[in-house]
Amino acid sequence: AAAMAAPSAPRPPRPRKEPQPLVIPRNAAEEQRLRLERLMRNPEKTVPIPEKLNEWAPRPPPEFVRDVMGSSAGAGSGEFHVYRHLRRREYQRQDFMDAMAEKQRLDEEFQKKLERNKMIAEEQTAKRRRKKNEKCEIIPFLCILGKVKQKKCLPCLSEIADIMAAYLFQSA
Repeated sequence: AAAMAAPSAPRPPRPRKEPQPLVIPRNAAEEQRLRLERLMRNPEKTVPIPEKLNEWAPRPPPEFVRDVMGSSAGAGSGEFHVYRHLRRREYQRQDFMDAMAEKQRLDEEFQKKLERNKMIAEEQTAKRRRKKNEKCEIIPFLCILGKVKQKKCLPCLSEIADIMAAYLFQSA
C-alpha cells in the first residue's frame, strides 16, 4: 500500500503525436518509399540492421546409434518408418554436402577469374604507361624541331616514327 502512494509532484502531460494519415502502399516501390520517409523523420535514431541468417545445415550423423536394426526377418511394422526417416535424413545430408562442394568450386572459379582479369588489366595498364612514357620522352625533341606545335596534342607512336624517319633522312 505504501508503494501505491500518490507521487508528490504531478507528471507533465505527454506530448501528443500528430495523427498520421493512413496510407496504403499500392506497390513495392511505394512501400519502400514510405519506409524510407519514416526512417528519415528522425535521422539520429539508430536503425536495427538484422544479422545475416545462418545457412541451414543438417544435423551431423549420430556418434552412437542405439537402435541398430537387425538383419533377421520379421521386423515390426514401425521399423520401416524408422528406416525411412533415417534414409531421408542421410540423403538430405549428402545433398547438402554436394551443394556445398559445388558452391565452393564456383567460388574458387570466380576468384581465379577475378585474379586473371586483374592480371590482364595490370598488363594493359603497364603497356599504356610504357607507351605514354615513350611519347613523353620524344615530344620535347619534336617540339624543338618544330614538328609538333603543342604538347597537348600528342601524335600516336606511328606518326612520331614517321616524323623521326623523315627528319633522319633529311639530315643524312
